[in-house]
Amino acid sequence: MKLVECVPNFSVGRDRAVIDSIAGAISTVEGVTLLDVDTGGDTNRTVMTFIGQPEHVAAAAFQGIRRAVELIDMRRHSGAHARLGACDVCPFVPVSGVSMDECAALARGLGERVATELNVPVYLYEEAASRPERRNLADVRRGEYESIPDRRGDPSWEPDFGSLDNCERSGATIIGAREFLIAYNFNLNTRDRSIAHDIAIEIREAGSARRKPGTFRHVKAVGWSMPEFGCAQVSVNLTNYKETPLATVFDEVCRQAELRGVRCTGSELVGLMPLDCLLEAGRHFLHRADKGAGVPERELVRLAIQSLGLSELYPFEPHKKIIEYRIPDPRPLIGSSVSDFADELSSDSAAPGGGSAAALCGALAAALACMVGQLTSGKKDYEKVSKEMKQLGERAQELKDDLLRAIDDDSAAFNKVMEALHLPRKTSEQATERAAEIQSATRQACEVPLRVMRTLVEVTDLAAAAATKGNKNSLSDAGVAGLCARAAAEGAYYNVMINLAEIKDKAYASKQSREADRILQKAIKTTDRISSHVRKSFA
Repeated sequence: MKLVECVPNFSVGRDRAVIDSIAGAISTVEGVTLLDVDTGGDTNRTVMTFIGQPEHVAAAAFQGIRRAVELIDMRRHSGAHARLGACDVCPFVPVSGVSMDECAALARGLGERVATELNVPVYLYEEAASRPERRNLADVRRGEYESIPDRRGDPSWEPDFGSLDNCERSGATIIGAREFLIAYNFNLNTRDRSIAHDIAIEIREAGSARRKPGTFRHVKAVGWSMPEFGCAQVSVNLTNYKETPLATVFDEVCRQAELRGVRCTGSELVGLMPLDCLLEAGRHFLHRADKGAGVPERELVRLAIQSLGLSELYPFEPHKKIIEYRIPDPRPLIGSSVSDFADELSSDSAAPGGGSAAALCGALAAALACMVGQLTSGKKDYEKVSKEMKQLGERAQELKDDLLRAIDDDSAAFNKVMEALHLPRKTSEQATERAAEIQSATRQACEVPLRVMRTLVEVTDLAAAAATKGNKNSLSDAGVAGLCARAAAEGAYYNVMINLAEIKDKAYASKQSREADRILQKAIKTTDRISSHVRKSFA
């Protein structure tokens, strides 16, 4: 699923009714989950955090800004925090399945809409910036709201959208796209703040004024003492965990602590973090132990929590602290038990059906290939293929998850077709719209099983490698992986073809049909080879 986080900062922190009204406007948008409302009285500022699919998040951001512009009069505003307008800053943050370029496009689209519909001038910043000198938020906000009269007529201060005229009440808004910021503390077995601060200087990008820059880019850090926990902490803002992984910073903090005769005993997350950050940490610690990282998501999360010591100060609750786990699960089938899924499959409902069952077979094939990889890497007599089997296990685990998601995707695609079939058609306009919706939904119903088939090309290759190079004691498992993969490929093929029969665009149907035929033949050829190898080994 494509997920985007939005973190608008509103220039209100003392009027609960206004804060609640803005939060309510955001929450009215379907598909958006409001995660947090953080209010500051001294700063007279409120930070709201919400998440959802890109188009829903952009719509919610607009509703929040519109309500803020209606209710906040910047001519009467004062507070300790820098600000430029009623909605001071509104960044979009990619969480999963979304690129930074897509978030920058969201920012530009929202900026244009805010300027056009609300008559609020908009500046773009960070990854959405229209010019280099506007990337830094502090530079765009320099002089704050009070500088707006002096900006008028100055080409260097011309907004990206809208005009600075007649914006005395609303001020201006700064909209952009940036990476996820992780607020994180490392715990030391000392109360000495100076040790923590010395480590912070060593690791942070800025270093200190009298020495070269610190070890890591994208790291801001200070040291402080936490009397309530009886320890000092190295407090970090990690502004790009993709380029500077959290686990790498943790290892270096541990090393720096040892050099100073103390230990890093654990860590603390402030706020939320993306799932991918913890998954990468889990893989990191498995690789350090010379183990393959082809393990399920929940095991990677558990290992990361344990290795980082995230529960040292208080229990770390993944369902509360991992941002993806805070939103409703859009895929109920893969969360059900085996018996519940089989019961649902056997019912008189049309979905889930053969497409979902085919995806499940594919997931089982990938899981078995992963299992063989895990049982081979690091084992005696398999040293020459150990690295390959580790990589096989990790990739098979990824493909397994892709195919599991397709179980629900196939069912959802079929339900869309049924919804389109039930659209009204009393007028010619309704009939035309209904026909277009049916064709669009049917295309998607073709695309899901075709995507399953594309994934199975790689799954069959992995199953073949597991059968020919993997642990001989697991040969039967590799063989069953091949059988499941073949069933999945043929089953997905049937679902592609039955839906293509309803497609009016014959050029599209012909192209998809040719691709499905080609993939199926390759899958049959590979899985036949697996079966032949397994049977010969038992002869």
